[in-house]
Parts: sequence; C-alpha cells; structure tokens
Amino acid sequence: MTVVVGYVPNEFGDSALEAGVEEARRRGSRVVAVNATRGDAYIDERFVGESLLGELEERLASLDVECVFRQTIGADIADELIAVAEEVDADMIVLGLRSRTPVGKLLMGSVAQRVLLDAPCAVLTVKPPGFRAR
Repeated sequence: MTVVVGYVPNEFGDSALEAGVEEARRRGSRVVAVNATRGDAYIDERFVGESLLGELEERLASLDVECVFRQTIGADIADELIAVAEEVDADMIVLGLRSRTPVGKLLMGSVAQRVLLDAPCAVLTVKPPGFRAR
C-alpha cells in the first residue's frame, strides 16, 4: 500500500505531506512524496532545490512512516504524478489545493483537476489551515 503526495516547498505542499502521512498511518502504508517540474522551466520555485533538500529528507526520516522522496522532470506535472502513482500501485494521491480564477485555470491549467480526472486511485485534496481564497 502506498500514498503518493504531490509535494511543493510551500504551505500547500506541507499540508499535502501532513495529510498524506496521516493517511499512510491509517492504512499502514508508506508515503512516496513527489516533487515534479516541467522540463521546459529553467527556474521553478516549486522544485525543491539543494538548499531545501537536506531539510526535507531529515523531516521525512524523522516520521514514523516509511517515506520515499522523488523528483521528476517531465512535460506535464499531472502526468508525472499519475505515472508515479501507477508505478507504485498507489492507493491514494494527496495534493495541496489552491484556488485559481477560471481564466487562470484556462491559461495555466490545473494539475489538481487533471489528477482528479485521470488518477488510477482515490485523490485527496487539502488546503492549509486557515487558507481563504482571494
């Protein structure tokens, strides 16, 4: 059993990781945290750089749940998450969810929407505590 977490280094990724770890505890499974970026982006602040990597790995090692961290680069972040979920035969994908305007979704797409529609397993979306859409 595996819970895949879409991780980004911000409050949305932290909320997804916390929820994913809780789900893994309940299910007696492991967590595969995936930090993905598009291959055409030279700089993506959502991609965990070396300055944060050691801190994140220490955080994952301190948990009472088996955690594996992966970084992937591909044409589409949703495809990367779904591919990992299929590879590890995931029971669930957990994502941090932020709100976008309809125009923002049209122009930028929505990773969460694509994952919700195409995932081979259950999908849990979470928001940070106290988050309010603007």
